[in-house]
Amino acid sequence: MKKVFWCKTCLNMSTRPRISFDENGSCNACAWKEEKKSLDWDARKEQLNTLLDEYRSSNGTGFDCIVPVSGGKDGSYVAYTLKHKYGMNPLAVTIRPALSLELGDENLASFIASGFDHIHVSPNAKTMQKLNKLGFIEKGFPYYGWLIAIKTAVIQTAMNFNIPLIFYGEDGEVEYGGSSESKNNPLYDIEYMKRIYFEGGYDRVFEEVLKDSEINEGNLAFWRFPTDEQVKEHRLAFTHWSYYESWDSYRNYVVAKEHCGLTEKEEGTAGTFTNFSQNDQALYSLHAYLMYLKFGFGRATQDAGIEIRRGAMTREQALNLVIAYDNQYPHEFIDLYLEYYEMSKSEFDAVLDKYANKDLFEKIDGIWEPKFTVGEEFEV
Repeated sequence: MKKVFWCKTCLNMSTRPRISFDENGSCNACAWKEEKKSLDWDARKEQLNTLLDEYRSSNGTGFDCIVPVSGGKDGSYVAYTLKHKYGMNPLAVTIRPALSLELGDENLASFIASGFDHIHVSPNAKTMQKLNKLGFIEKGFPYYGWLIAIKTAVIQTAMNFNIPLIFYGEDGEVEYGGSSESKNNPLYDIEYMKRIYFEGGYDRVFEEVLKDSEINEGNLAFWRFPTDEQVKEHRLAFTHWSYYESWDSYRNYVVAKEHCGLTEKEEGTAGTFTNFSQNDQALYSLHAYLMYLKFGFGRATQDAGIEIRRGAMTREQALNLVIAYDNQYPHEFIDLYLEYYEMSKSEFDAVLDKYANKDLFEKIDGIWEPKFTVGEEFEV
């Protein structure tokens, strides 16, 4: 028997990969929130300035760093802050998602128009479809190919333009509950990306996709990591902005809305109570629903945790929202998913059934329903 329980401070679930809890039942994301209150941010700012001075205009291109962006709040905030607070000249890079949404496209256009140099990378769409479908079926990751590309294609762009310093937004493992190994490390490496972000499955997925007669090594160029020798040759450095400044996604939203033209959805977003994030692609809703089926928590739980930790919501308020929003099948995009994956509805639902955690869910009238009550400890 195994106990399933929720964080006593937020609503992170014990099923979350790599999460840990203290003796009081609080998760490491909540512990990190408290630790940040006494962290020496001035020292980290000094580390940031040293890093920026090391790479500033050292490549002859006129660009000082790369910031991956989607047009959403976080990448926009990082790019804006580097440019206007630290005097850096960032090159913004977007890796085109498979099923982009109109609002996301509009927000990206507004970000570019607000005064940034930008490159839109469109990796081979057929290869992306193959990788995404393979990830959906074999790993329960519906945009696995894009998830890889937002690392690999960005790095390939950095090498092609000789811009070695890459700023990503937050370290999700540290901020939201997961591995804490990187919380005191300003830089991280490719081994960490493969092990944490791709759950050790990167090499295996490529072995599978190369069995397809239509895919060859040339089609996979944007999905390849550099060798160790290339990392050294190009002086590549990967870092998270959240290491240098206390991460606040709502602040990011306010800054991006005021300075970068960010617009939120007028209506609500499936699976959660917020309307200002993850509006760039349709596959995110499926990703969030699969997360719910696999682990018992969805997008509303994640958003609620963020709001609790920043002091904007009580745990009791969050509990009601999670119960109301987490278990939402992504009806609005189903036809789009079936066309993209080239699947029948029964084939699509069979993949969902494959990943539904039978300890946590039971199927009632064709819908997976939770056996648990959010916040109430139980055994499986």
